Amino acid sequence: MKMKQFGKLHDGADAHLYSIENDRIRLDVTDYGAGVVALVVKDAGIDVVQGFDSVDGYISQVPYMGASIGRVCNRIAKGTFRLNGTVYHTPVNNGPNTLHGGLSGFNAKLWTFTERPDGLQFDYRSADGEEGFPGSLDVKVTYELLEDGIAFTYSGSSDQDTLFAMTNHMFFNLDGPRSLSALHHKVAIPASRYGHVDKDGLATGEFRDVQGTPFDFRSGMELGLHISEDQEDLKLGSGYDHHFCVDGEGFRRMVSCEGSRIAMEIRSDLPGFQMYSANFLDGTYAGGKEGGRFPRRSAVCFETQYAPNAINYDGQQKPILKKGVVETHRTEYLFKAR
Repeated sequence: MKMKQFGKLHDGADAHLYSIENDRIRLDVTDYGAGVVALVVKDAGIDVVQGFDSVDGYISQVPYMGASIGRVCNRIAKGTFRLNGTVYHTPVNNGPNTLHGGLSGFNAKLWTFTERPDGLQFDYRSADGEEGFPGSLDVKVTYELLEDGIAFTYSGSSDQDTLFAMTNHMFFNLDGPRSLSALHHKVAIPASRYGHVDKDGLATGEFRDVQGTPFDFRSGMELGLHISEDQEDLKLGSGYDHHFCVDGEGFRRMVSCEGSRIAMEIRSDLPGFQMYSANFLDGTYAGGKEGGRFPRRSAVCFETQYAPNAINYDGQQKPILKKGVVETHRTEYLFKAR
């Protein structure tokens, strides 16, 4: 394991970058947001995630890039939810809704680092009432090197019933961080339903059949094949920014993605994932790795998670963490040079 300075936060605290590697994979993670900065597939010599050369880019330019997102990822409608008969309010930071944990989610926290024999561990205590959520929540994020990829695992326990639904927000371009588009990536998703959204990007709780729509990736197709079509959900999301309900249960394949030289498979035990085609990147960023500027749709995100806003909808698995219970979820990212 190697460690180096990664810049300073606005309060003067130091951020650090931690690097581990095996014969096939190198992984760089920062303690700011417990976020992935680089993920290099050595067989191809390609870094498959976008990111910045210092912490400043994650603070001031693309705050969710590569980060561990929480306490609740995705959106909570109108920043309001009910738990055990009590109504809670979280900060509204995305139109009329709460996004990715509020004004200062886990992505904007400095985590405590611990070296592990099999990887890296980051810990954070989220105080009772932080961003409006109940309970003191102890969170652990681990990154483990696998023979042909990495595993991202998060766990948490609380002294009160609370909500807990994290994800990792890596922006993937399997051709490297300087690539100008991910629209040629071929994506395959074993999902027969996807989540309809409203004009603010909030999942409505309605899940639609992918058959005959631009959301049918079951046989695999290029990300950009239908992205510009005049279709309701694509227009509402400004492209793909939707939850896919992956068929089956338990630990299983979520999605496969192929670039020009690298193929990736993602597996998880979560109910599904949000596919985001980087519709709001704008190519104006400074300090990107390898000089990358990250234009619109130059990456694609696969955010394994509970269904968005599930706490406010019946008939969905709700991300409720009971007092004293430890909940753990795991996602694996596996790579093969083509």
